[in-house]
Amino acid sequence: MPLQNRVTPLGELVAAPARGLVYGNRGCLHDEGGRIRRDFAVKRWIACRLEFRGRRRSPLLQRGRYTELFFVDEATALAAGHRPCAECRREDYDRFAELVGARADAIDERLHAERLDGRARRLHPAALEDLPDGAFVLEDGEPLLVLGQRLLAWTPAGYERPRPRPAGRAALITPPTLVSVLRTGWAPLVPLLHPTAFR
Repeated sequence: MPLQNRVTPLGELVAAPARGLVYGNRGCLHDEGGRIRRDFAVKRWIACRLEFRGRRRSPLLQRGRYTELFFVDEATALAAGHRPCAECRREDYDRFAELVGARADAIDERLHAERLDGRARRLHPAALEDLPDGAFVLEDGEPLLVLGQRLLAWTPAGYERPRPRPAGRAALITPPTLVSVLRTGWAPLVPLLHPTAFR
């Protein structure tokens, strides 16, 4: 049975068999039985490489350890409000910190305010035509990836149902600080987009 540790662009944790291309955490979110009990434990939400220096934890969701999370790709991690890890993605983290103009603690405070309104997800009004590739918007409750002149529906296994990108206003999921990073042509060490985005 799939674990409830796959992250949607809205930052929700769902159970799905697809593992994804990016790894991360928000502290310990599970109880002794491996059941998810909270959405986050810390403000430091990070996105990591799937593999780093041969480290491997088995089984997942061990008692008292951080909850291992999986994202379809970096765009999903950014939409959820995660930033690059300063250990396994040092090069990405340093470039990210330079682009944002701050270091870890200040970045994490800023992102926390941008991704949540209390415990509810914070959305930001935006002009669809101004959004960079990799940003996510919400339409009729569905997270959609912006890619070129298309919007793609997100699923735990990748992207599907492309449609034309319309003009007009949208509810932006990706925090504004992370949208500004995407505008630079962000090319991370982890996959920015799942291969299904290019079908």
